[in-house]
Amino acid sequence: MTLSIAHLGPPGTYAEQAALLYVNWLTKIKGLETILCPYPSIAQTLRAVAQGAAQLAVVPVENSIEGSVTMTVDTLWQLDTLQIQLALVMPIVHTLISCAQSVKTIKTVYSHPQALAQCQGWLERFLPSVQLIPTNSTTEPLQRLEQEITAGVISSQRAAQLYNLPILVNGINDYPENCTRFWVVSQDNLSVGNQPSATKNSHTSLAFSVPANVPGALVKPLQIFARLGINLSRIESRPTKRSLGEYLFFIDVEADAREAQMQSALQQLTAYTEILKIFGSYNVLPISALEEGISS
Repeated sequence: MTLSIAHLGPPGTYAEQAALLYVNWLTKIKGLETILCPYPSIAQTLRAVAQGAAQLAVVPVENSIEGSVTMTVDTLWQLDTLQIQLALVMPIVHTLISCAQSVKTIKTVYSHPQALAQCQGWLERFLPSVQLIPTNSTTEPLQRLEQEITAGVISSQRAAQLYNLPILVNGINDYPENCTRFWVVSQDNLSVGNQPSATKNSHTSLAFSVPANVPGALVKPLQIFARLGINLSRIESRPTKRSLGEYLFFIDVEADAREAQMQSALQQLTAYTEILKIFGSYNVLPISALEEGISS
């Protein structure tokens, strides 16, 4: 069996780097053959799995500096057949790649909006007058650099090596402990690369909508978890895109959906929510754990 794994491309993105480490781990632990499939956007990456063009996707969901990757959570809400199999946490180190003679001659900086935001302080300090241009990925604009000698791209050291481009400055992210959490996502009838079914999962992700303009509409669902002693590790709101002031709520819970307390919570949630979606129970692995698994 050959697994096709979708990720944000072109080659050299952080999503591809996470996917490669996951692939190496799958090969070592399970002996599976894989093929990587780059897509031009996160939404297209997830839709490829929903439509059966790929079996798995590795997508970024949250960054320690800039927070949620909204394209991921919004698309996951729209697609009803996807389940999270695993979460991977990977350190992110940004570099400024350019064919310019020096930083002082750079007039334009391209990158994914998340990368631009994660380096905002550095950019304001050293390149306060440059034009910042968001792109679909950190590698998409690299092909422009040889023609645009006053442009730079925020990307990874690995990307610079892949495209044989010079690095002007390394480690320009504003906080050294910069990490991104990725989800490994599949259709709900596929389970691969996750822990055995008998193993307890550490997290469950879900989302729900609540009636608009009703006092206590959010408090009541949250009180269910509090009463049952279930900890929430993340909660965020996203607009429903139907009307101003209407929101969806995405929650990460530190519990397995199969546990009795979680089963009770999910049952009670149906009384206070309009739409409730369970995105799956899974474990969270730091990239170092995958690397140890590969080397052992």
